[in-house]
Amino acid sequence: MSKDAPLTVAVTGAGVVGLCAALEVQRAGHHVLLIEPGEPGGRQAASYGNATWINPGAIVPISLPGLWRKVPGFLLDRTGPFTVRWRDLPRHAGWLARFVAAGRDWDRIAICARHRYPLCKETVTDHQAYATEAGVGHLIRQQGLVYVYPDRAAFAAERRIWAMRRELGVRFSEIEEAELRRLQPELSPTYRFGARLDGAGQIADPGAYCAALAQLLEARGARRIVARATGFSLDGGRLSAVTTDQGPVACQRAVLAAGIGSAGLARLAGDHVPLISERGYHVVIPEPGVELGAGLMPSDGQMGIVSTPQGLRLAGQVELADPAAAPDWRRAKRFDAAEIDRWMGNRPSTPDGLPCIGFASGSPDIVHAFGHAHTGLTQAPATGKLVAALIDGREPPFDPTPYSARRFAR
Repeated sequence: MSKDAPLTVAVTGAGVVGLCAALEVQRAGHHVLLIEPGEPGGRQAASYGNATWINPGAIVPISLPGLWRKVPGFLLDRTGPFTVRWRDLPRHAGWLARFVAAGRDWDRIAICARHRYPLCKETVTDHQAYATEAGVGHLIRQQGLVYVYPDRAAFAAERRIWAMRRELGVRFSEIEEAELRRLQPELSPTYRFGARLDGAGQIADPGAYCAALAQLLEARGARRIVARATGFSLDGGRLSAVTTDQGPVACQRAVLAAGIGSAGLARLAGDHVPLISERGYHVVIPEPGVELGAGLMPSDGQMGIVSTPQGLRLAGQVELADPAAAPDWRRAKRFDAAEIDRWMGNRPSTPDGLPCIGFASGSPDIVHAFGHAHTGLTQAPATGKLVAALIDGREPPFDPTPYSARRFAR
């Protein structure tokens, strides 16, 4: 709880990151204004369509050593787990160069993993607490997550990644074929070895969860404003309002958590962040005839496979493309039945595998909280706690320096 007079804090964006930040700011005793043009938990949000995982082991960025050799394949294979649309290559070339450079050696990956870990470490415990407060504790499932491989050799090929997890204290168990068959009898015989992240879990219905958090905020006094943030009213770097398409919203502090829309707002706050859409896809198969306990990640598919109340969800993969471009459903061509639900969303991604969290360069009254790419669900609670501490002037729970947007100005 803040020792000073309560502030009025506008949170721009009601995705899971914005909602967790709003809850923590509210918990600190401040008045929250939640600015969001859509319905919290709606299909328009990246928070709606993820793989549902909350994963303490989500410490490794996508860009890894040797990735540059695969770039031609990304351009040629439009349905692979990582693809780049040809027509968007010129506008994404600078981002891609930074992306490849960020993963050029394992020392850099280890540093990135150490910075990501504080954002992931307590995710299951924190989400369970939020869900309980919001009356949706049943949405949190804590049965672990299983990465499945053709054999132990394929697992050993990723030994550096698993070693990093072990060194940071992420618990996992190796699973031989017999145990894998017992845990998931329907699993294809192609997969004969697994590694289970024992402390991980899932939020069975992220959309319903986000809607419940928004309702909790409002029940505790937050005010939701249906509008799209367009900028900031600043005088000498001090904030007086967030401007929106429905008029100004007076406030003393602002949290920028507008997902893919954050880059333009960040520029107005003094920071030029290379943020692009890491577009994610999912399909949901209703009544699939199989119920998964733990979520699955096939090593050759790079997608999360999970059971949800709506059916079996296959989610993930990466497509770098213009946010406004039409979805490319060729990657889901095997799922053409009318009853299959298909979704595509824009995940805001920086090239170095870290989000932007911290004070804006142009104002000490604006705090960034965006750029979490495909791990926003996992990293949202820790981001919210860090944001609230910064706004409140308290000692942060961990060092915010690695996440500063100023790193892109160097």
